[in-house]
Amino acid sequence: MVGTPIGNLADISLRALEVLGQADLIACEDTRHSAGMLKQYGIAKPLMAVHEHNESQAAVAVIERLQAGARVAYVSDAGTPGISDPGGRLVAAVRSAGATVIPIPGASSLSTLLSVAGLQERSAVLFAGFLPSKAGEREKAWQGLRQHDGAVVLLEAPHRLDTLAAEIGSLGPRRVTLGRELTKQFEEVVTLMAAELPAWLGQEPHRRRGEFTVVLHPAALPQEQAHHQRVLGLLLAHLPLKTAVKLSAEITGAPRNILYELALKLQQQERSE
Repeated sequence: MVGTPIGNLADISLRALEVLGQADLIACEDTRHSAGMLKQYGIAKPLMAVHEHNESQAAVAVIERLQAGARVAYVSDAGTPGISDPGGRLVAAVRSAGATVIPIPGASSLSTLLSVAGLQERSAVLFAGFLPSKAGEREKAWQGLRQHDGAVVLLEAPHRLDTLAAEIGSLGPRRVTLGRELTKQFEEVVTLMAAELPAWLGQEPHRRRGEFTVVLHPAALPQEQAHHQRVLGLLLAHLPLKTAVKLSAEITGAPRNILYELALKLQQQERSE
């Protein structure tokens, strides 16, 4: 199972190139796509289509080749096979047949975006992938996600981004990191509050195009909110609002816009007392 670039062809690993170069057969999600990619690396090998519509049947042919002594590599269109890509059924079938499956690490939109999301908590990260498209099934999925206060990684199609933005916004004040076209020429990574996501998407038409990965940051714990308020309150007693917010953000790591709103509330409370 060979991981391949999710965009930038330079992200291929030396080990992946070695394995693909030594393979007798390369099974792939889309033979046309993989042929173009392999050509860039100067690799010419027989290809076999193994995709979501024929994976179970094609696995039989792969197993026959393995049993005949062939070295078979599998690649999906981009990234690591088996992660929101075909490959899982193939792995299960090959292992059931007694053959060995070897992972060749490579690029993944999950780890790529998580590395720049700025998560400050070492909590578990839930990978939810693509949520169901049907309304009932999608709402059921969100019911489960609402019970999870930790980080969540989501994948989404461009035509459902507005729906996703509204759904995330309903969770309350949570930070969101969105990666668009990761590692490609027009890559864009932004971290903002969930409520700001619809406006950000609407600022530029191109922001609804491409492939998207989303990291929903962990919900702030009550004790964290109390700490932020205490720090901000102490600074507001001696400094102008903007300066107090800036220093509070540096001390606590909380988003400035959240601290700014909290500062306004604290000042309003002080005036009303």
